[in-house]
Amino acid sequence: MLYRLLADGTMAVHYAFVGYVVVGGFLAWRRPRTIWAHTAAVAWGFGGILIGYDCPLTALESWARERGGQQPLPDSGFIAHYLTGVLYPASALTLVQVGVAALVLSSWAGVAVLRRRAEPATA
Repeated sequence: MLYRLLADGTMAVHYAFVGYVVVGGFLAWRRPRTIWAHTAAVAWGFGGILIGYDCPLTALESWARERGGQQPLPDSGFIAHYLTGVLYPASALTLVQVGVAALVLSSWAGVAVLRRRAEPATA
């Protein structure tokens, strides 16, 4: 029971992380200092996709699932198990990745515009 709760909690944190990667830059429009946390999250998320380093949340969830008598996550990881083929078709993976990158970049552009507008005018 405890391991199942740990696995489910880890899955929820993973969903929150993915959600933050997608929309965290827009949150920085209201709280500009949070852009640094978002930049770190994006670097980690995209690094996992582009470079392929392992996510500690995936390892923790797999460990807890095994201990709780469930199948561990597949080697393909969290996104492949919970999102690809579930929230969107596997054939749309590249489109989804490009869409997320576009959202992130547009949110960052918005942060830059808002920051520039907030700077005092110099004469």
